[in-house]
Amino acid sequence: MDVPFVDLRTQARELHDELEAALWSVIDRAAYTMGPELSQFETAFAALCGCEHALGVSSGTDAVKLALLAADVGPGDDVFVPVNTFVATAEAVNHIGANPVFVDCLAETALIDPVALEAAAAERDGTATAVVPVHLYGRPCDMDAIQAVADRHGLAVVEDACQAHGATYKGRPAGSMGVTAAFSFYPGKNLGALGDGGAVTTRSAELAERLRLLRNHGQADKYTHAVVGYCDRLHNLQAAVLSVKLAHLAQWNDARRTAAAHYGSSVKGLGSLLPIGTSDDASSVYHLYVVRLLGRDAAFRDELRERLAAAGIESGIHYPVPLHLQPAYAHLGYRVGDFPVAERLAAQILSLPMFPEITAEQQDHVVATLARALD
Repeated sequence: MDVPFVDLRTQARELHDELEAALWSVIDRAAYTMGPELSQFETAFAALCGCEHALGVSSGTDAVKLALLAADVGPGDDVFVPVNTFVATAEAVNHIGANPVFVDCLAETALIDPVALEAAAAERDGTATAVVPVHLYGRPCDMDAIQAVADRHGLAVVEDACQAHGATYKGRPAGSMGVTAAFSFYPGKNLGALGDGGAVTTRSAELAERLRLLRNHGQADKYTHAVVGYCDRLHNLQAAVLSVKLAHLAQWNDARRTAAAHYGSSVKGLGSLLPIGTSDDASSVYHLYVVRLLGRDAAFRDELRERLAAAGIESGIHYPVPLHLQPAYAHLGYRVGDFPVAERLAAQILSLPMFPEITAEQQDHVVATLARALD
């Protein structure tokens, strides 16, 4: 039995007629940029996120960049970033001339460690202006603890919710808890476009207006440019697709939770295998389903992936190299051992197939193959 890591084809087939109608509506009117589809999607997405404003942009990376700029982060500022995240979180900090300062994570959840954040913030009082908590794998961070650190040290909280569409923390939607928040609509996300796309959410009308200028060449009126901006727009074709998919997101997220529960009950007793945890305060949307191979190393994990592949099962690693050990950040001077929790997790984590349409039979095949490999 073949089990893909993510199955985008099934979803596209199921939505074929809706997507076709939405796309042809845009094409027939040749309304490709800054049109009604974008406005309609932004209104609906803002409502999902419990915010007054959502601004569609060109990618999740640009969403983080613009969210930081709107929060008044700029060149020379230090910005705290979890060391175990996709590189785009740190890249966006660099793109605006700021400095990413890495923070270790919690072993149980792989999310940024508020205690480590407090220590880093105390060390850099006066230079740090923001923290970017990443709701990794679709599971919200401990936002109360992070906000408490931010309040003590004067930090703007800019959420990276690129993997957390529809997730909640103590009933509050991801994207509503920071000064601004960034989302990605990369095709494999819980809410995915037909290519790159993103959004920034905020509760502030003033910041929303700044974001509107920044994403569209700083343009207040046609050919009147109030600020130096960017070409970071979400186009109408993508907004039309996202509006169709947004209507199904709650159902898809529920299906992911059901699949996660099935995995959770099925892998009990598999010795060294432990699912990455989530807090009772948070409702995950399981963008990824990640397990730890306790007491094992990267070589064992890689061999296990080969055995899964031989059984027709695709898997992933999110992420195999913490940011402080990436060649792109060698100039920062970090060394092996500086972030021990993230380094240990990077050698032990394994992402199992996860998508709304995954069947119990497919999951049982994954778990049975894991059981044989771990026996």
